[in-house]
Amino acid sequence: MNVLLEICAGDIASVIAAARGGAARVELCSALAVGGLTPSEGFVARAVAVPGVRKHVLIRPREGDFVYSPEEVEIMLADVAMAARCGADGVVVGALLPDGSIDTATTRLLVEAAHSRGLSVTFHRAFDRTADAVASLECIIALGCDRVLTSGLAPTALQGADVLRRLVEVAAGRIAILAGSGVSSVNVEQLVRLSGVSEVHASARKPLPSAMTFGRPEVTMGSNDSDTRLSTSAEEVQAIVAAVSHEL
Repeated sequence: MNVLLEICAGDIASVIAAARGGAARVELCSALAVGGLTPSEGFVARAVAVPGVRKHVLIRPREGDFVYSPEEVEIMLADVAMAARCGADGVVVGALLPDGSIDTATTRLLVEAAHSRGLSVTFHRAFDRTADAVASLECIIALGCDRVLTSGLAPTALQGADVLRRLVEVAAGRIAILAGSGVSSVNVEQLVRLSGVSEVHASARKPLPSAMTFGRPEVTMGSNDSDTRLSTSAEEVQAIVAAVSHEL
């Protein structure tokens, strides 16, 4: 079984590393510390120019829950148009109702806006906040999404492997189940064996030292008080690809 690797990329260095490491696809986003937000148009445009990997853009206007106001839906629709304008291959969307069911009206608008522009659609991990996984999956399939990113309603995909396998069975080839959360070269082979998924999602990030030689440690920038950041490692991407490249 061929297993596709998608890398969550929060900076241009991560996109380049993902391509160099052999990933098939990247999810472009910002603010990974809060679960990811829509990246800037400048970042998307530059990322699209990196060869060898498909690019999907996260459409999420703010942190927090996935219940959106009409104004926020307008923003998301504008960001879908931005992704298409920049030449992205797809978008990653999702919306819920307060009772934990899929917001079909909002999701339908986003899917139709994406498909009308030739973009593939992933329903993101809002899925893992739903009240009924199977009912939500059937709803997402009916709405025309191409895949769903999920940890199997668990803190990590490995912990949710049994639910992921059930989702693969229910999907029956009608939609791709993309397993994400805590995926690494150490556990990806076990995850695939237990769940039966054919697509996995990872950040493959490692600490990236700062280029700064001058520091002012008493001045902090939000909750991050260090110039050091996390960025995708091409070597970790290669290791994940290698772990699932043989016959499973």
